[in-house]
Amino acid sequence: MAQSKRRPSSARLLAKNIALVLLLGPLAVLIIFRFVPVPLTSLMLIRTVQGYPLHHEWVPYRRIAPALSRAVIASEDNLFCTEPLGIDTGALWSQVDDGLRGRRPRGASTITMQVARNLFLWPGRSMLRKTLELWLTPQIALLWPKRRILEVYLNSVEFGPGIFGVEAAARHWFGHDAAALTPDEAARLAVILPDPLHWSPRPPDAWVAQRATVILARSYDMGPLLDCVR
Repeated sequence: MAQSKRRPSSARLLAKNIALVLLLGPLAVLIIFRFVPVPLTSLMLIRTVQGYPLHHEWVPYRRIAPALSRAVIASEDNLFCTEPLGIDTGALWSQVDDGLRGRRPRGASTITMQVARNLFLWPGRSMLRKTLELWLTPQIALLWPKRRILEVYLNSVEFGPGIFGVEAAARHWFGHDAAALTPDEAARLAVILPDPLHWSPRPPDAWVAQRATVILARSYDMGPLLDCVR
């Protein structure tokens, strides 16, 4: 008599369902956010739990001063337009080498990697978070055009305690909307992105002001490196 097939245990079934959600859930969200404004990110939720007020307003790419796109790419990821999978492999391998040699790894996050982290993950330097970030980033790079990636980035990145997106940042720091940002204001906003909880574009300290001058000059000298977002 043939032995009846064993039914999968409830634990195995649950694990399988969780794996499917983790695999397909972000993909479905990315397909939706390819066309729909992003209302909330994991980082916004984290900051809210930490007690920060949430200031966020989505604004279309066409209503963001072009100076900010230039400044952010010049400051955060000057190879943005040339990264087909959203990863700077040279910088990433340098980071791995630093870790293996016991040195503190230098930053290697591209704009696309930061979008993945802001949307789905959490701040920190854990290997788990970095692995998930590297898994999500190529999906974003393949599903979204470069201008969409930058549009989502500028609308979801943190510009200060509880201040998310360029529209909220422009109104909070300079008293006008994102379309009216001057090149100098844009450069100062770009400079504070690595540490927006502690750096301020107004009034800028000496380092922020000096760095903004460098970024402003660099943003005018990038030429074809900005072609994908013009």
